[in-house]
Amino acid sequence: MTNLFPAVQLLQHGDNKVELQLDIRADIAYFEGHFPNAPVLAGVTQLHWVVQYCKQYFPQLAAVSSVEVLKFQLMIRPNDSLTLLLERTADATVLFSYSREGSKVASGRLKWTLA
Repeated sequence: MTNLFPAVQLLQHGDNKVELQLDIRADIAYFEGHFPNAPVLAGVTQLHWVVQYCKQYFPQLAAVSSVEVLKFQLMIRPNDSLTLLLERTADATVLFSYSREGSKVASGRLKWTLA
């Protein structure tokens, strides 16, 4: 079976904040062909995961209406261990950040419509 998501451990879960530990396995399908000799996880995949985890942990969110201040600072490679922080604000916005060993890897802000 093809893996599409990392192994996940829930570190913290509140009404407006979720922190996840992500173990980026080498067998994740999104590494195939991106790039053969030096695989990296595409930014679109990182964003896809954020959307999926937001839907899972904040079920009142319906659909993404905009993506803002999207930044990719460091590459994500097979066997990386990351922390993903999701913080929901009162106006149906989710701030997210991926980090590795205290260094920010990627971040951004998603505006949502409500269910």
